[in-house]
Amino acid sequence: MKLTPEQLAQFDRDGYLFFPGLFTPKETKVLNDAVPALYARREAYNVRERGSDAVRTNFAAHLYSEPFARLARHPRMIEPVEELFGEKLYMHQFKINGKMAFEGDVWQWHQDYGTWLNDDLMPTERAMNVAIFLDDVNQFNGPLMFIPGSHKKGVVDAKHDVSTTSYPLWTVGNDLIRELVERAGGKNGGLVSPQGPAGSMILFHSCLLHASTSNLSPWNRVSVYLSLCAVSNHVRRFKRPEYIAHRDFTAIECLPDDCLLADYPVDLPWKDGMPASALVTSEATLKEAA
Repeated sequence: MKLTPEQLAQFDRDGYLFFPGLFTPKETKVLNDAVPALYARREAYNVRERGSDAVRTNFAAHLYSEPFARLARHPRMIEPVEELFGEKLYMHQFKINGKMAFEGDVWQWHQDYGTWLNDDLMPTERAMNVAIFLDDVNQFNGPLMFIPGSHKKGVVDAKHDVSTTSYPLWTVGNDLIRELVERAGGKNGGLVSPQGPAGSMILFHSCLLHASTSNLSPWNRVSVYLSLCAVSNHVRRFKRPEYIAHRDFTAIECLPDDCLLADYPVDLPWKDGMPASALVTSEATLKEAA
């Protein structure tokens, strides 16, 4: 999927692109049908909400689930990022965020690159998220909020919040958020919230500030996030478990565009269980690649 000159200019200006209904209902159903069995597993890679059995985040499903292994190689998700970086990509992180009805908690204001830099020693911000909605997203079920243009601020100061939710995050203070929202237009465009049907896709810069509120509605808001990193920009430290921050820097090779509906073979290295090595962490810094 090639980006148009207008889309390239919009991404540079706003830090994100939104593609409503990019995946068909049939394609989205294949993914949605696989989620309950993944969320039911009692594994370390399912992070649950604080005080609840609802899954907040499922990690690394592309290593043990065929539908998500195919999604991880889908040209509609991979090729636009390859075009923006001019380089092949590897999968830094793969997660299915479950902002479940009545139970989905907040995601505080943050930059993704802030976490990747502080925890993983990713050298630069040549990485970004591509998200696909598995449910319809509306104003009530905790949609993502962006501050358009905030990626141009670069990396900002953040604090490691380990207490607000069940998942630690490098979060940004309210004063800076207030300043950046005002700079982006205040009540006239300083905050945006892409909403649309299941199958919609968002691509956003790793320095773009974003957050989401809790989901008090009766509707789930499950989304899949591919965190794609330029191969030359791979992480330098394994402080986090492998199921969260991956250590395989092999370039992704795309499958054909119909891969969610056809039975293309995919490798599932964790299909028989997550290896013990995926829980091992290290503060040591990797040597530069030769």
